[in-house]
Amino acid sequence: MHTHTYDTHGNMTCSCASKSTASGTVPAAISTSCDETTAAGACQSPSPVSNPVVQNDDGNNDPEDPDGSGGTDSCSIDSDDDCCCGNDSQNSESGWRFYRSVALSLTLLFIGLFVEKGIQATFFSDWVKAVWYFAAYLPVALPVLKSAWKAIQQGEFFTEFLLMSIATIGAFAIGEYPEGVAVMVFYSVGELLQGIAVKRAKNNIQALLDMRPSIAHVQRGGEFISVNPQTVKLGEVIQVKVGEKIPLDGTLLSAKASLNTAALTGESKPRQVSAGKTVMAGSINLAEVIEIRVTKGFNDSAMSRILDMVQNATARKSKTELLVRRLAKVYTPIVTYLSIAIVILPYFLLADYDFATWLYRALIFLVISCPCALVISIPLGYFGGLGAASKNGLLFKGATYLDQLANINTLVMDKTGTVTKGIFSIQDIVISNGMTEDEFMQILMAIEAKSTHPVAKAIMAYGSLTSVLPRPALPVSHVKEIASKGLTANVGEKFVLAGNEKLLKHYQVSIPAAVSNIVESSVLMAIDGVFAGYVVIADELKADAKTCISELKALGVKHLTMLSGDKDSITQRVAKMLKVDNAKGELLPEDKLQTVEMLMQDMSKTVAFVGDGINDAPVLAVSDVGIAMGGLGSDVAIETADVIIQTDQPSKIATGIRIAQSTRRVIWQNITLAFAVKALVLLLGALGMASMWQAVFADVGVALLAIGNAIRLQKMQWT
Repeated sequence: MHTHTYDTHGNMTCSCASKSTASGTVPAAISTSCDETTAAGACQSPSPVSNPVVQNDDGNNDPEDPDGSGGTDSCSIDSDDDCCCGNDSQNSESGWRFYRSVALSLTLLFIGLFVEKGIQATFFSDWVKAVWYFAAYLPVALPVLKSAWKAIQQGEFFTEFLLMSIATIGAFAIGEYPEGVAVMVFYSVGELLQGIAVKRAKNNIQALLDMRPSIAHVQRGGEFISVNPQTVKLGEVIQVKVGEKIPLDGTLLSAKASLNTAALTGESKPRQVSAGKTVMAGSINLAEVIEIRVTKGFNDSAMSRILDMVQNATARKSKTELLVRRLAKVYTPIVTYLSIAIVILPYFLLADYDFATWLYRALIFLVISCPCALVISIPLGYFGGLGAASKNGLLFKGATYLDQLANINTLVMDKTGTVTKGIFSIQDIVISNGMTEDEFMQILMAIEAKSTHPVAKAIMAYGSLTSVLPRPALPVSHVKEIASKGLTANVGEKFVLAGNEKLLKHYQVSIPAAVSNIVESSVLMAIDGVFAGYVVIADELKADAKTCISELKALGVKHLTMLSGDKDSITQRVAKMLKVDNAKGELLPEDKLQTVEMLMQDMSKTVAFVGDGINDAPVLAVSDVGIAMGGLGSDVAIETADVIIQTDQPSKIATGIRIAQSTRRVIWQNITLAFAVKALVLLLGALGMASMWQAVFADVGVALLAIGNAIRLQKMQWT
């Protein structure tokens, strides 16, 4: 059985890294996004099923409508309601029934039109024609009629289902059978195509989320076997090999472990854990095979909680979406009453009033007035943006944060793990005794090879990054490790000290004054009592950190601030390297929170905060948009944040802003288009200058254009 492996950065190193991570079934919660026609009478969902029943949400999470009375109820991403969207478990079966119904109705409609208009068969008239078109009408009409009736029973009269029902039944009443069938068929086709668009975005999100460890090595029957982590029980013992992520929380049974816990603590140095201590899922085992007793189940992991959060994502509606929903609530009854007026008023104003003519115009008015295409443009636009974001390694927990991110002009960022890698590497080598760098590093690597300290590992990594290798291996003897100071040993015939200032001062080695001013971690070396030089070990900037800052400035983010719990001197140096104007170090979590709260008091600023550790959670929660580094980010940070960067690349912040701004443009393009086309056809229909066919194609056409515009977001290049 294959086991996923990871490097110390958390990147997958096995062949699976190049494969899609989307596997298994997609939770129903991510399958759809619609706003069912409760008060507004407007379906915002693009997914078709055979039984689009109107139901309310199981709760009210609308921040703009706390009492639940100001807007429509929602059948959102998180809903399992039996709305027009349905869910995956239903769509596999009911979806095919829907396709068959549409195909049957469409086939009967085209055959009828061919016989009636094409060959003009004489037998195809009167009751034969009525029966034929009625047979074509029923497969697609029955679910809509049923939903309209259930909505009325719930006290919701002005729904799109009722509008479609009245318009098509009215068309049959005046003998316009093909038009009646066409209205219902093309309405259903529009729903089908909208569903395809949503499913595509859903699959992108699922592929992004399905990143949890898939294997756990559990001890059963006296041996370790590879199983699904979900099957591991509390109290069982698991084994984690070098380079693997710990799949479950637990207590360390091995004598010791070296873990990359940057995601959990924000600490640059790998954490040394002793037996009996707690280890967290998501940490990477760096040193040797370890054994852990499981204390928490798989469903309590960070990624499982993210799935739960995505299920509730659309409870946070954008202000734009809420506005259009409320307009729809007023819009639908107004056009219904206007259609009635179109039938009645001409009776009092015209001498040659013809009821059938004005009823036909009123029916056209009803068809084009259906707000589905108008309101669907909003969630479809957001789905396009969310889908594009997921393809680019960004997870938004709600459409409202796309809006917020588009308006960001102030960004506050953590340092460790956000713009730096959170691991040690050699930054500088300074030699004082005339040795070459090769000779200096030969001796230092020879003595540090005897240590398991994280700093020693950074020094040993130097050999793999350069041509420096022991040639031949230098003999090392009498190695002694002095706690909190360093190492002493005989290397060849030389007595070598390698450690910090305390070690060299203990052996009365004279140290240059400049060494005391080094702000980063450093390893000093002395040979035979004489200072030989030092190596600077520091956290390394992420490859795209500088690009991130320049792109943010180009996108209009005017105010950039770096906050860190690290030394202020280190923080200032990193800020200078990145050209960040404002930076503060040696801050406690409450200090970071206070700084961000002060920035947010300026109403002209929309503030985003980017962090990755548990200590960043309070700031992530209070900022306008909280952004977490999710690839190795802490559970608390991921749960608190509004946006998660799955790749841990800070440049994705700029990508997210571009996607958010493009999504906003697309949504307003869709809104403008829907209003303009509907207003034009409404006017033409009332004046008798548009047929029901034109009304149908105008309504479906606007929906299709909105879909295409939304899908265009997923086709754009954001890098």
